[in-house]
Amino acid sequence: MPPKGAAKKQAGQAGAGKTKQAGRPQRVSIAPGKVIKDDDDMTEVGDQVHGEEWMQTKTLIKPDDQLELTEAEMKEEFTRILTANNPHAPKNIVRYNFKEKCFKQTSHVDQLAIHFSLDGNMIHKDSDEARRQQSKQGASEAISEQAISEVDEEKKEDGEEGEAEKPEGETEKKVEKAEEAGEKQEEEGTTPAPGKGSETGKLTNQFNFSERASQTYNNPYRERGTATEPPPRANFSATANQWEIYDAYIEDLERQEKAKEKKQSSLSKKDDDKNKKKVTALETQSDDISRISKASKIVERMVNQNTYDDIAQDFKYWEDVSDEYRDQDGTLLPLWKFSYDKAKRLAVTSLCWNPKYKDLFAVGHGSYDFVKQSPGKLLLYTLKNPSFPECIYDTESGVMCLDIHPEHPYLVAVGFYDGSVAVFNLTNDSTKPMYQSTAKSGKHTDPVWQICWQKDDLDNNLNFFSISSDGRVVQWTLVKNELTYTDVIELKLEDSIQEGPEGTQITTLSCGTCFDFHKKTDYQFLVGTEEGKIHKCSKAYSSQFLDTFDAHHMAVYRVQWNYFHPNVFLSCSADWSVKIWDHTYPKKEPMFTFDLGNSVGDVAWAPYSSTTFAAVTADGKVHVYDLSVNKYEPICEQAVVQKKKTKLTHIVFNPDHPIILVGDDRGYVTSMKLSPNLRKKNPKKKEGLEEQIAKMNKLLDLVREPIDSNKK
Repeated sequence: MPPKGAAKKQAGQAGAGKTKQAGRPQRVSIAPGKVIKDDDDMTEVGDQVHGEEWMQTKTLIKPDDQLELTEAEMKEEFTRILTANNPHAPKNIVRYNFKEKCFKQTSHVDQLAIHFSLDGNMIHKDSDEARRQQSKQGASEAISEQAISEVDEEKKEDGEEGEAEKPEGETEKKVEKAEEAGEKQEEEGTTPAPGKGSETGKLTNQFNFSERASQTYNNPYRERGTATEPPPRANFSATANQWEIYDAYIEDLERQEKAKEKKQSSLSKKDDDKNKKKVTALETQSDDISRISKASKIVERMVNQNTYDDIAQDFKYWEDVSDEYRDQDGTLLPLWKFSYDKAKRLAVTSLCWNPKYKDLFAVGHGSYDFVKQSPGKLLLYTLKNPSFPECIYDTESGVMCLDIHPEHPYLVAVGFYDGSVAVFNLTNDSTKPMYQSTAKSGKHTDPVWQICWQKDDLDNNLNFFSISSDGRVVQWTLVKNELTYTDVIELKLEDSIQEGPEGTQITTLSCGTCFDFHKKTDYQFLVGTEEGKIHKCSKAYSSQFLDTFDAHHMAVYRVQWNYFHPNVFLSCSADWSVKIWDHTYPKKEPMFTFDLGNSVGDVAWAPYSSTTFAAVTADGKVHVYDLSVNKYEPICEQAVVQKKKTKLTHIVFNPDHPIILVGDDRGYVTSMKLSPNLRKKNPKKKEGLEEQIAKMNKLLDLVREPIDSNKK
């Protein structure tokens, strides 16, 4: 018989065996040095020699339907090879091959078969994320390890041999507590509870948890109502007469004026303070700039002279030696090219040299496209600084013409596209004109095509003339701070009188395009019109013309008197022709006619010869004629633009230097030097003048001789 303690021990083992299946691990300590699993068949529980006498041996119970095999059958091996091929995957899939245009069997078939997949959110307890969660939840690793160690000690105490006897009630209570703790852990999925010493609360569920901050609380709706007393009411009656309404308006007007005065007084004080500060700052700045302005201009010109040294040397010294091998023809040498970035899209509408400073010239920028009009510019360039203009004046309307006063070279008269005229003073710092005409002061209603200074009147007032498409030639006089006007003549069309309503007579006016005053007789001048006619007019007669020439078939762009011969003038037109006239010739026919093959934009007499002139055409060419050398063809015909579509608009000779300026419709001004065959020195003596007149008379006599002989 085994002792009583052994029986009690067996009962404890039986209870421990029950707890194994519920929540404990499957490994239990039976005796020192022996470990038995539940899966073993328990055949080798212990030897008779080494085992305890009180231990009972386990007997195997075989089921009735168990298959009995011999030793040979049990030792027989059955090999099974596991492959990665899916037995259910089809092996005869056929797809159409577009390259070979037939169906072909595909060799590659997806063999992957997924039996189960689950995306979990569990993390390892030793990872950093797990430690962070544990630190947030307030659970330390030491407490959990202590709880696990207590359970392990209970297991060890149950399996030790020489352990003292304990009452059955205590062991059963511990087992039940462990089972309940295991079940709660499995149901809640939390970490083991902390010990008694820690006062932390229950750990949150990691798999179904939401923070308190994300749980918004919906406030209950409340209704509040208040009762107010109704506003007091009163009956009012009055009569509104005209004087009462008037008095009310006067009072309101006085109030507004007082409010404006207060505002203006407050603003004026602030503005005075600001202006004082600005004036002091500007004075200091202007003083600093004015000190170096002259020096900076000199340095800029020196730098440009070094930059364009080759061109400056050509301008001063170079002469085309090849002219010696040419009989009559000459060439044009391109020198500087003047341009301003903000004026590149504007056409050059006028050119004028300064009569005192021979290197300074003015350029007017506007637009001949009447649909696309834009603000214009007045620029002044010098040959000493071709990179940037000396003066820049922005205008609201496009500049169509300009002229510099011969005695006061700082005064520039300008005509605009909107019909107004203005006078700029180059010595003023302001960019606005000193004088400008308005609709009240009799400005033109159409574009001003040409403007020209004249000698002072009897009161020594400065005056100039202008011509416009509205058919008026106007004299403008500068009187103190005003610009007064006087209509000199109206360009009436012949046989254009029409009967208006109630027997009135309406006369239509022709459009004036250009004019020029005689070099010797100031009162006599020529006028060109859009109808192609040239009228000889006088300042003394405002109602009729002295003479009329049927000059061209299209608009006349320029008329100009010869510098030497008093009877000869030149005209050009859009009908591709340039004509030379003698206004004393009774037949009113041109002395010479030249067809240039394209629309002639401008023509100019040379200041050094009575028989030399130059013209520019719309195909970008410059034509230079010398009638004493060749009466039929130009002695120089040269293209001076890079692009074929560029049109030349104006040309002007320098009064002293052998150069010409040519402007185009892209905003560029090109300066060119005349070769020796194209120029001669300007004769300053009277004999030279007489020679020039005699040279022109000789040519005119050649033309007149056949006519005179026919008359005889």
